[in-house]
Amino acid sequence: MLNRIKELSELLNAAARAYYRDARPIMSDYEYDKLYDELAALETAAGFVLANSPTRRVGYPVLTSLSKVTHEHKLLSLDKTKDTEKLKTFLGHHTGLLSWKLDGLTIVLHYADGVLRQAVTRGNGEIGEDITHNTRAFRNIPARVNFPGRLILRGEAIIFNSDFEKINESLPINEQYKNPRNLCSGTVRQLNSEAVADRTVTFFAFALILAEKDGAPVEFGGEKLDRLRWLAGLGFDVVETRAVTAENVTEAVEYFKNKLPDCDFGSDGLVLTFNSMEYSASLGATSRFPRDSIAFKWADETAVTVLKGIQWNTSRTGLINPVAVFEPVELEGTTVNKAALHNVNVMEGLKLGIGDEITVYKANMIIPQIIDNLTRSDSCEIPARCPVCQAETEIVEQNDSKALYCTNPNCRAQLARGLAHYVSRDAMNIEGFSEMTIEKFIETGWLQNYTDIYSLARHEAEIQAMEGFGKKSCGRLLAAIEKSRTVTLSNFIFALGIHHVGLANAKLLCRYYSYDLEKIKRAQEDELLGIDGFGDVIAHSLTVYFADETNTALIDKAASLLTFENPPEESAAERPLDGLTFVITGDLKRFENRKELQNFIESLGGKATTAVSPKTSFLINNNPASTSAKNKKARELGVPVITEDELLEKIGK
Repeated sequence: MLNRIKELSELLNAAARAYYRDARPIMSDYEYDKLYDELAALETAAGFVLANSPTRRVGYPVLTSLSKVTHEHKLLSLDKTKDTEKLKTFLGHHTGLLSWKLDGLTIVLHYADGVLRQAVTRGNGEIGEDITHNTRAFRNIPARVNFPGRLILRGEAIIFNSDFEKINESLPINEQYKNPRNLCSGTVRQLNSEAVADRTVTFFAFALILAEKDGAPVEFGGEKLDRLRWLAGLGFDVVETRAVTAENVTEAVEYFKNKLPDCDFGSDGLVLTFNSMEYSASLGATSRFPRDSIAFKWADETAVTVLKGIQWNTSRTGLINPVAVFEPVELEGTTVNKAALHNVNVMEGLKLGIGDEITVYKANMIIPQIIDNLTRSDSCEIPARCPVCQAETEIVEQNDSKALYCTNPNCRAQLARGLAHYVSRDAMNIEGFSEMTIEKFIETGWLQNYTDIYSLARHEAEIQAMEGFGKKSCGRLLAAIEKSRTVTLSNFIFALGIHHVGLANAKLLCRYYSYDLEKIKRAQEDELLGIDGFGDVIAHSLTVYFADETNTALIDKAASLLTFENPPEESAAERPLDGLTFVITGDLKRFENRKELQNFIESLGGKATTAVSPKTSFLINNNPASTSAKNKKARELGVPVITEDELLEKIGK
């Protein structure tokens, strides 16, 4: 029993770290709750609790570069149940308030004299992070309210499901988020508020903690519902709430349950609290839970079915997502026969095989997922070829998970993203050619590959007539396309989007072969390994790309449309990072994102990789004292850790 308690404590603590600190869950809520309940039962039976037990903790310590703030009023977790009978017993003869348990990030807002002074994340319940600088970018947090006193309230920051899908699609593959909750958590904790403004975070108030005027508490009549209405009157969006008694609480639960499938937000259950402030205050709290509130978790309806196969779908970013296809089953009133597996790790962990008996459920009563594989034959294989273009696939480890990619930038599924890269500043530099415009032109059938860009002039009249265009904007775009016809070969090679080939590598490649495109196309893997800084991965990627007849046919066509000019010889002063390898981690403040910093490093002759190794020259982290895995690895290997500012100082910027 003791060994199992230790095992569960370690596993759940690791899951808590991933969920609260890193916003990268390693298990579903269903799995966590199941293991948590097992641990709590074992501790009760054993009569002891380990010091590091997650049943004794509230949240997890936060480790980021944001300022830490001690909460004036401690935020406790809620006890939970999946049984409506327990809700009836909990209420007794008292009136309660039932509301959504939104699946986002809890935020505490502090106002003084009507002005928002501070916003703090929940953190571990005792210490949170100061995110005040980001609240201006939230959709709906009032910067000023009509209350000339001291005000503290709590609420949940969320990103709507529809917004999540749009935002996630716009992010680089290795920066995409698993669900809206993770995206919201990562967003509100950004150091750069500009990133928050584009991500449509919405705040819903759920509790008034303190309202003082002239040093005295404001009277509200003793009911929490009055306090919520008062907050709504000040301009806050308040979470939907219904007054309930033991007689109608089951009916109210059904109301929320039936409404959930049509909601544009995530909810992992409901919250029930007593309406009376006086009665709530008289109950006090345990070391972990307030006694006046309880969480109702959706009772997951499960079903056992048979796996028929794995469907692999290539996204517009090149990520190939596995989807489990199984015999249809009824869940939560609908028939389902598919469940997303998210990444290669999930599939491998479940040890899936065709014909296996699997247990499925709907997470938050909406999203079908596989809980367990009862057979575990482990016979399903990871495809070696993209299902769309048949190019080689590649497994890349990112954020402690494995993702499968299509390596072909000309894959039809990746067309819009590939063309956006082709026209970007460090590639062909076609100004004013946005991804939205590219998508419009793809829809019309004008763009099927990058060479079609140079035939757009024949559609000038139609472009001018399109929404968002006119004679001037169309003229500017066509002029930019014409200007791009003269380009350096290295910029063109980079524009092709060959996997693992950045601008710096493209320059090295072109210099090595004296800017001879035909020699580059015929280069063999062993030859490429002779280029300083080129390893097996880059050499293989290049030879595979140029061995594809479709790719070389497009290159030949482009070569007939373009003029390649040799760049001026660069002096050592222009390549101050020559021979140096960098790894980037943590939050950035001088560069918009890691990709921008990577391009900057490569433009100065350096190389940016994703993993710290003995070959790494510097790890860039604005928090050198961080205990992240990369910082630990750097210390073990003696790799210097520098900030962005120190990097810029080194090169005299």
